[in-house]
Amino acid sequence: MADLGTTQLSEKCAVFGVYGPDDGASRVTYYGLWALQHRGQESSGIATSDTKKIHRYTADGLVAHVYKNEDLDKLPGGISIGHNRYATSGGSGADLNQPFVDQKLQFSFAHNGNLPDTTKLEEFLKKHKVSTKDFNDSCMMFAAIGVYVKQGLALDAAIKKAFPLFTGVFSAVAMDNNQLVAFRDQCGVRPLSIATTDDAFVVASETCAFDTIGATFLRDVLPGEMVIVDKDGLRSEQIVKGKQKLDIFEFVYFARPDSVLMGQRVNSVRERFGVEMAKEFPIDADVIVPIPDSAVPAAIGYAQASGIPFNTGLIKNRYIHRTFIQPTAELRKRDVKMKLNPVSDVMADKRVVLVDDSIVRGTTMRQVIQMVRDAGAKEVHILISSPPVRFPDFYGINTPDQSDLIAARQTVQEIREYLSADSLHFLSYDGMVEATHLPHSIFSLSCFDGVYPVDIGERAKDFEKLQVVNKTTSAIEGQTELFEEDQPILETHQALA
Repeated sequence: MADLGTTQLSEKCAVFGVYGPDDGASRVTYYGLWALQHRGQESSGIATSDTKKIHRYTADGLVAHVYKNEDLDKLPGGISIGHNRYATSGGSGADLNQPFVDQKLQFSFAHNGNLPDTTKLEEFLKKHKVSTKDFNDSCMMFAAIGVYVKQGLALDAAIKKAFPLFTGVFSAVAMDNNQLVAFRDQCGVRPLSIATTDDAFVVASETCAFDTIGATFLRDVLPGEMVIVDKDGLRSEQIVKGKQKLDIFEFVYFARPDSVLMGQRVNSVRERFGVEMAKEFPIDADVIVPIPDSAVPAAIGYAQASGIPFNTGLIKNRYIHRTFIQPTAELRKRDVKMKLNPVSDVMADKRVVLVDDSIVRGTTMRQVIQMVRDAGAKEVHILISSPPVRFPDFYGINTPDQSDLIAARQTVQEIREYLSADSLHFLSYDGMVEATHLPHSIFSLSCFDGVYPVDIGERAKDFEKLQVVNKTTSAIEGQTELFEEDQPILETHQALA
């Protein structure tokens, strides 16, 4: 994604869980969280049960930095859940690191997603005299489950009872001293899957974690379903009727390319994004260059379909991650150069096509284009393997305010001029969905069309009813076309307002 650093879209969290007879659940969870590092880089945590007591360890930083052997040695037991966090709401700090553990009630909880409206939860907790001061949405979910556990319900029964209070998006794991529980909101906006080993059941945000620990994929947790694993094996209960609405941004950017979502390999879908772009926007150019890393498959697909050579013209520093050391003002100006470096031999005197997955604010893309021109490129054409991001996300992605989204304020032509690109093309909605080989009806495309399948309550006031008619140039037809794609969006907003 071009918007590296503070302008980059980031997934909120990753969750992982394991139920097995052995004492090494913490190490299995450690490797699972390592595989899911891309979904959260702010903190990491693991909780385990030895059937008598729940143990917990969390700290800020990357998985590789958080845990030492002695930390894992202090996490005995065969049941475990883990969490990688990237805070998008409710602030940050050690108190908000997950998994949460209630030592008195002996259960633990971790959550991926976001509840845009916590009114029901706040009223419920207030009624039961639970203070929500400094609580984020995940804390409130944990506290609500705790209310029912305190009343004597088993963990799975408590989750079922609290489920109607969770008005938002969640793929969650929980555990006590006897069972592992995984559950998903009624639309399944965030992924969650189940796998098996010879002697254990595993759940994870993405299937790439199963490959890392040698587990075999079993199936996805269904929207609105709760899965329970205990000494008797695996069972499930459909708490509410599900209606699948996976966030299509999982395919565009968030998921690891080796993961499988809804039966489709993410890498293959991204390559097909490139093939669709080649159909929609044939460009006369000399070289296809991806902006690493998530745009690489789309660039390969475009190169293969167009016959234009693919090459690595931008090198990414693999050791740049989130940092708690603040750079000087001068270094902030060089932020992009710290993360990307052009290979001038690849682009000098060439007509270059830069491929990326999305544009958020546009500031970093502008710097990248200038970097490529400074490397000697004669022309710089931009291909984006998704439609314009016009709407904020309320489901667990740290999208900026709508006023900061460049596509919410400018037409494609205006964005092209701001970026100083020779041409700019966004993959169409239909082309994006077609590349997934899945039906349009199973997706949430809220960042692109403003249609929110899970009620966002008062947050509907946080964005405008766009009336932009997007102008773009069709290289296929050789003329300017008007895409009247906003009328259904307006109708949806009118219903929400």
